[in-house]
Amino acid sequence: MPERLLLGPGPSNSNPSVLKAISLQPVGHLDPFYINLMAEVQSLLRYCWQTKNRLTLPMSGTGSAAMEATIANVVEEGDTVLIGIKGYFGNRLADMAGRYRANVKTIEKDWGEAFTLDEIEAALIEHRPSVFALVHAETSTGVCQPMEGIGDLCRKYDCLLLLDTVTSLGGVPLFLDEWKVDLAYSCSQKGLSCPPGLGPFTINERAEAKLNRRSDKVPNWYLDISLLNKYWGSDRVYHHTAPVNMNFGMREALRLIHEEGLENSWARHRTNAESLWNGLEDLGLELHVDKDIRLATLTTVRIPSGVDGKAFTSHLLNNFGIEIGGGLGSLAGNVWRIGLMGYNSKVENVEKILEIFDSELPKFKS
Repeated sequence: MPERLLLGPGPSNSNPSVLKAISLQPVGHLDPFYINLMAEVQSLLRYCWQTKNRLTLPMSGTGSAAMEATIANVVEEGDTVLIGIKGYFGNRLADMAGRYRANVKTIEKDWGEAFTLDEIEAALIEHRPSVFALVHAETSTGVCQPMEGIGDLCRKYDCLLLLDTVTSLGGVPLFLDEWKVDLAYSCSQKGLSCPPGLGPFTINERAEAKLNRRSDKVPNWYLDISLLNKYWGSDRVYHHTAPVNMNFGMREALRLIHEEGLENSWARHRTNAESLWNGLEDLGLELHVDKDIRLATLTTVRIPSGVDGKAFTSHLLNNFGIEIGGGLGSLAGNVWRIGLMGYNSKVENVEKILEIFDSELPKFKS
């Protein structure tokens, strides 16, 4: 395997101790040792999300599986679901909700902007949804949506708040209970620096109540949280053969965050991101997102006029073993996406990518 420094939108490189944990011999998925480990994973996820939600667990699947689980469990045919779209992954939420036959409504912002409370409240008044879904950390744009007051609005207009935290968990301040978030999901391979394969999922009592009021079964057997609850709850009733070794890795990844301290992890990501931002601007590059809503885990930098952005990313990968990402959707060909996530959020990585931009980018300017 070639050596790669993954400074794109994900995955990030895994901590060696996480890889070591994954490489251990598996045990049975009903083994008492594993059941105790499951409880530790749940507790550590609650810590990282700052929630007391009983139903907090890693879905056996990537972040997209956890994303679909949030929709599948609380959306019934005909439910009005409002999606805030300000990037690629808002569109994915809308697509998923439509597949579960929801009455999908959307509000949209330009890719690189965030929603205001007034915009959200106006949409809630107009559409009266049962679920409002929003991306906290939009991986396609590098925008971190301010969350203060949104949960209060959702309670005021009697809808659930569903939050995508795929690119924020572990690296950006998250306070699910304080923000009154009812459902959230994430992934294993970004801020947690565990390989892809698990999708953290959490649901509070308000969302559980809606799940329990369903008129029919959850239409996705594998992601049905009422079934998974019997395995991850107190009964530990068999549901599926869990990816035991992935949970070994997840437990170690979460333990490392707990050992560092969650606030210290957030501060490390912010400090390194600001060093990257300052360095890129010192090189004459323009950042796509205003600083007050900029993600600390992922930075979008505008590709200078006359530069073939794809050729430059290929050059970095082929000659330096460094991966950065290109733009998606309306930003395709217009931005690069540079990730500093989890294990990869280090001073030396900031210095390395800035040095290479300084030495190599002039070769691509026409």
